Amino acid sequence: MGRAYQNRKVSMAKTADAKAKVYSKYGREIYMAAKAGGIDPSGNLTLRGLIDRAKKDQVPTHVIEKAIDKAKGGGGEDFAPARYEGFGPGGCMVIVDCLTDNPNRTFGDVRLCFTKTKCKIGTQGAVSHMFDHSAILAFKHGDEDAVLEALLSADVDVSDIENEDGKLTVFTPHADYAKAKQALMDLLGEIDFEADEIQFIPRSVTTLGGDDVAMFEKFLDMLNDLDDVQSVFHDAEY
Repeated sequence: MGRAYQNRKVSMAKTADAKAKVYSKYGREIYMAAKAGGIDPSGNLTLRGLIDRAKKDQVPTHVIEKAIDKAKGGGGEDFAPARYEGFGPGGCMVIVDCLTDNPNRTFGDVRLCFTKTKCKIGTQGAVSHMFDHSAILAFKHGDEDAVLEALLSADVDVSDIENEDGKLTVFTPHADYAKAKQALMDLLGEIDFEADEIQFIPRSVTTLGGDDVAMFEKFLDMLNDLDDVQSVFHDAEY
């Protein structure tokens, strides 16, 4: 089927300031996951996945530990999720996920990114109905049938499984993330997941060309420069 999910692996930033932004984004996400589901990664699969991904993206251990310690203390910032949707250059569809301690500030900052690049921010649900909100688990394994059987036995609603060059990629509804991951770990033990996250996957693509490409890249750069922005999903292709 070839479902095109975005590889969110962060290429290491070239400046100290850019690295600090990457570390801050992971720190917030780890803090929120630990606060919501507990500080023990073995019992909090969302936290465990985040820690594994952070390590692969070369986030220092002290950054990870500080975020977990902050959640353990019960104090610290009170971040809340915020999601914005709209249309980018060439009519492409965009979803912006944030963690914020000041929703009014975050909305203003995100809206400015849209308006400065001639994009249009929309209302909630404006474009998300054109995406699948999916959990994605990718790992090296050859027996697709055994994996599918284990997932179905655990009452996981499997949307799709891709098998390419010895790598399986499992797609499930986002609500089945923990169930699916636990079923795979029960079947296979310790797994080195190449992808372990929840994303909005576009059901179609919008092809950009000409000036729209440069404007879209400027738009993404502006969004990614915002401390509150955690992830940007889109259907643009160029």
